[in-house]
Amino acid sequence: MRSTVEDNEVGITQGTPETAPIIRQQTAVYVYEAPLRLWHWVTVFSVITLCVTGYFIGSPLPTMPGEASDNFVMGYIRFAHFSAGYIVAVAFIGRIYWAFVGNSHARELFLPPMWKATFWREAFHEVRWYLFLEKIPKKYIGHNPLGQLAMFFFFVLGISFMIVTGFALYGEGLGQGSWADQLFGWVIPAMGQSQDVHTWHHLGMWYLITFVMIHVYVAIREDIMSRQSLISTMIGGWRMFKDDKPD
Repeated sequence: MRSTVEDNEVGITQGTPETAPIIRQQTAVYVYEAPLRLWHWVTVFSVITLCVTGYFIGSPLPTMPGEASDNFVMGYIRFAHFSAGYIVAVAFIGRIYWAFVGNSHARELFLPPMWKATFWREAFHEVRWYLFLEKIPKKYIGHNPLGQLAMFFFFVLGISFMIVTGFALYGEGLGQGSWADQLFGWVIPAMGQSQDVHTWHHLGMWYLITFVMIHVYVAIREDIMSRQSLISTMIGGWRMFKDDKPD
């Protein structure tokens, strides 16, 4: 895996007679390794599938015409939901493994340095930046401090909760003594009853949807306003930093 830094001068744009020429300099840093990027996009499409099918499981479609034996719509929806759930769970286990064997950026999701005062100062700066109260953004090779907090509390804890409650409900369907019931059957009595778990699992879906909307907005905003790549970084692995400096 590469972790080198390349400095490339993209070119010089001539200014108007009243302004000096501008040197546009671009720096590229290899941040996200291939297994991490694969996990990200597999999880993206799986979570979309889970949210769409989960919504219809919670709010089923109107009755279908004809005999029930001729229509298997909800069966297909449930199958897609369960399949995507398996994929998310297996991918998340792989993501935990990569946190140990990958580069330092692979561990940011799981270990935000919340015990450091500087971490909280920089996180507060990011809050002000997102509220348009700061004019100059700080640039980070990996996740910024606020991003690390959001990824940990919204995604890591959120997806862990959804996996545990989801497989608890799945084990209820498989029946007593099944592997899912043996591993996650304790969740239902711990949370009260089956309907309580259904309710919390459904609320967890909206929790993740809220996170996804904020995550997408922030990624696009940072690409535009802070002059550093976010979206393309999760495709190619390289983070690009652009600086315009007077000659």
